[in-house]
Amino acid sequence: MSTEPILQVEDLDVHYGPVQALHGITLSVPPEGMCAVLGANGAGKTTLLRALSGLHKVSSGKVLLEGEDITRLPAERVITRGMAHVPEGGGVIAELTVEENLRLGGLWRSSRTDKKTMAEVLELFPPLAERRKRPSSTLSGGERQMLAIGRALMAKPKVLLLDEPSLGLAPLITQQIFDLLRDLRKSSGLTVVLVEQNAAGALATTEHGFVLNQGKVAVSGASDELLSDERTRHAYLGF
Repeated sequence: MSTEPILQVEDLDVHYGPVQALHGITLSVPPEGMCAVLGANGAGKTTLLRALSGLHKVSSGKVLLEGEDITRLPAERVITRGMAHVPEGGGVIAELTVEENLRLGGLWRSSRTDKKTMAEVLELFPPLAERRKRPSSTLSGGERQMLAIGRALMAKPKVLLLDEPSLGLAPLITQQIFDLLRDLRKSSGLTVVLVEQNAAGALATTEHGFVLNQGKVAVSGASDELLSDERTRHAYLGF
């Protein structure tokens, strides 16, 4: 496995009009790694993911994916370069069937590749396979989150950005999602960047963590060290 970071963020600034939301964010994520981005509401976590995936304009700085500068690419081209984004809430289209939602994730790929990937994704998520022809509106919250992740995997990403996958889910379902992410990393070499309010669960799942505070990286380090650091937990993570 390469030791070079698969994802590098260099001195990234992002604004919403006159308000600066991110201040000089610098971080790197190794290939096949799992990284948590943590912090209080308003710390800049969602903004960071939106900037990485091309959904929000970057004011200055760089985003490098496997050494390629993707900072100014629109979201649809970022996906083709190998980075997929599951936004907060998943963004599942309730009126479409499970299968139709999944197909949206692989629209830019060939039909032959799409069929093969569809079979792989449905094997990962047995509840989706059972409901593939049903409207997505009939799914439970946990199943919708599975569908959102499955749709992103249809693009065969190298890096998966996940924003609050545990939002509104029961602890047991949340743990299943976290376990799935670990299994995906081991089986496919996927790199995962996970934004979470459930800081304890995220740190227990990942290898490295970055804590944002007021749009800046306040603390970073190995996940187990952050989890055991009482000062960091009390000051930034609330547990």
